[in-house]
Order: sequence, then C-alpha cells, then structure tokens
Amino acid sequence: MNTADLGLPVDVPSTALFTDQYELTMLQAALRAGTAGRRSVFEVFTRRLPEGRRYGVVAGTGRVLDAVENFRFDADVLRFLREGEIVGGETLDWLADYRFSGDIWGYPEGEVYFPGSPIMRVEGSFAECVLLETVILSVLNHDSAIAAAASRMSSAAGGRPLIEMGARRTHELAAVAAARAAYVGGFASTSDLAAGFRYGIPTVGTSAHAFTLLHDRERDAFQAQVESMGRGTTLLVDTYDVAEAVRTAVEVAGPELGAVRIDSGDLLLVAHRVRQQLDELGATSTRIIVTSDLDEYAIASLAAAPVDAYGVGTQLVTGSGHPTASMVYKLVARAESEDPKAPLVPVAKKSSSGKISIGGRKWAARRLDGQGVAEAEVVGTGAVPAGLADRQLLVELVKGGEVVAREPLDAARDRHIAARANLPLSATQLSRGEPVLPTEYATEG
Repeated sequence: MNTADLGLPVDVPSTALFTDQYELTMLQAALRAGTAGRRSVFEVFTRRLPEGRRYGVVAGTGRVLDAVENFRFDADVLRFLREGEIVGGETLDWLADYRFSGDIWGYPEGEVYFPGSPIMRVEGSFAECVLLETVILSVLNHDSAIAAAASRMSSAAGGRPLIEMGARRTHELAAVAAARAAYVGGFASTSDLAAGFRYGIPTVGTSAHAFTLLHDRERDAFQAQVESMGRGTTLLVDTYDVAEAVRTAVEVAGPELGAVRIDSGDLLLVAHRVRQQLDELGATSTRIIVTSDLDEYAIASLAAAPVDAYGVGTQLVTGSGHPTASMVYKLVARAESEDPKAPLVPVAKKSSSGKISIGGRKWAARRLDGQGVAEAEVVGTGAVPAGLADRQLLVELVKGGEVVAREPLDAARDRHIAARANLPLSATQLSRGEPVLPTEYATEG
C-alpha cells in the first residue's frame, strides 16, 4: 500500500509552532530592515558524524515535506503570538498569509551522507526560509539518527529480519517517527500500530510475560494463545523455565509452532539449547526470536547463533547512543537586495572553534572507483564537473512551494539498501573508525 497518497494528518493542525522564538524575532527585524525579501539559500549539513560511525543515513524527508505543507499560522496560533507579545502586528499580518513558495532540494530519503554533505537545500526569501529551520532540523536530526542505528543493526543481522519494539521507551509521537526511520534503515516490521496505520509498515506482536502470569499454568496461557492466534504464533518461553516452556509449547502447538521468543539470559547459550531441543521435538521449522535490550554489537555477537529474528527497542529509539545527527541549518548565500534578479553572494560564519561553514550554493556527487564502488563524496559550488554530472545526489523535493517528490516508504528503504551496498566493505564494520568516504570540496575561484 502506498500511504504517501493518503494525506494522513500530522499530529496537530499546524506545524508553525514547532519552531524556536528567535526565528520569529529575526523575521520581524528583517521585515523592518527591508531585508526579509532577499533571495536566500539555506543548507542542512553536519560537520562530523557521531564518534565511530562510518556513514550517516538520510531519514525523515517525507515528514519534512508534510511539515512544510502544514506550516500555517491559523487564528489560534496568531492569537497565541499576539497575546504573548512575541511579535508585533505587522509581523502577525505577514504570518497570517504565510505559505512557503520556494524550492527545496535534498538527498533522497534512504541515501547515505558524510560530513559536509548538503543534505537539504532550502531556497526562497530569507523570511520564508528562516522560519523552517527548527522543524526541519527537528525531523532530520531525530529520524536520521534512528535510521543510522537501524542500518548498523540490519547490517549486523546479516539478512535476518529485525522487529522495531521501542514504543514504550520513548515519547509516544517520537515512537511513530522512530518506527518509520527504522524501516528506512532496514527493519522489517514494528510493534507500533500507529506507525503501521500511518505509514503502512508491517506490524507484529503476540504476548508478553503478563499474559503467562495471568493464567494458572503456563500451559493454559499457551493453549489460549494458540486457540486465538493459530499454531503459527510466537510463544514467549522464558517466564519460568525455558526448557520446560519449550517442551510445553510444542506439546500444545505441535511441530507447526511458528516461533518461540527468548527475552532474557545468555542469549547465545540459550538459543543453541532451544534450537537443539526444538529439533529433537520435531519442531525443526519453528523459528527462534530473541529480544532483551539488543544493540548492533549484541546482534553481531549472535551471528553464529541459531537465531531467526531480532526484536530491538531501547537502543534503537535512542540512536544506539547517538540520539541526534548533529545537523545544522545555515545561510550559505543571499542576494544583496530584494530585487529578484540580484545575484547570490556566498556567506559563511567565521569561527575558530571548529564550527566552520563554507559559503555558496552547493551541489554534491559521489565519485566511483574503477570497480563501481564509491570512493569520495564531492561537494562543490558553481559548475558540476562533466565526470560527475550523472552522479549528482540532490533531487528536487519542492518546486515553487509545491511538493514534487513524494514516494512510498519502501522506495526509501530500497534506496538505502542499494546505497549502503555501494560503499566500501569497511562501511559495515562496527569497530570505531573514520567516515568510510572522504569529503572533497570543489569550490569556485
């Protein structure tokens, strides 16, 4: 199902207040100074990847497009701004008619990125672009962090499916976004029904320990679940004694039992013992699913175990130790006047603290080696070299205020699998290291 066309609502009527106050105070000052209408270019990028990460993953692009479309200052929002004396009447009048009318280009969702990559480029008047800074960064920083963790986990899983199970470990709305980002990063399903409803992600779930504890005997709990869900269900076998539970599970469901889930203990040892027991009982096709606070390192340590699928919660929705992608939104070029024909002038902050920005409207391309493997991320201003013209990374997302690049979530997921496969093999190593591709700059002048 392509839910991108369903027009599902955002969580609030407007995204306009998903912003920091200084966006509005800058707008007001610019309106008074006569500079608000200057054509401007903002770019989203990160100066560095989280420590030890070899690549980043772009996620949240579809949610950004929704947020831009719903960035409207309705009567209630304007009343709040007026009563709080956040901005004056002239600015409120301007905000009442706000509709983003510019252009947005960006790396397509699921693509990988590196330090300095112009992940998203927002162009229009200073006034209309500056207001979008906070909401764009909020979405991209969260979703890209989750997708990067998911990608590392899916790589470590070596083709075994991963289930996203983190809804109870984060904010209820962040859980939906996290499930979406995890799917982009390679997860196969989610336990979160809101994510399934909103984005068409496959949902799964059977029972928790509470269901077993509810019944007088473990056998009674298994019987009730099998009668309700069929023999193909997954039975949780570590409430009491694992070996006894596996024996009971097969007696109740027969060798057609779909799966057993292990949620505690030495997973490597227990998985081997359970596999041997299942095989001896004739349940050779019964799968083993493991959960229990997994991360990419724990998943990798189970590579040799007879595990068929993993369920991941806390470590996924917290970015496996890196809950943000540290992206920034910087003005890189602006016109010298409000004349639409005025040329763009590169601008950049000067800093001695490592917060370096490079001015100018940028393009990006990925150079390949002789074997077709990516060898460098090339970022530049001005004309694109002929040899890189067909390797450009940015695509048009919004044109003249209209979204032009909506796509099914599966397209982003497939794109990520392909993009990761195109990187050097060292990209999937879990050991700490530098970004797998260097970023090279090709600027004008």
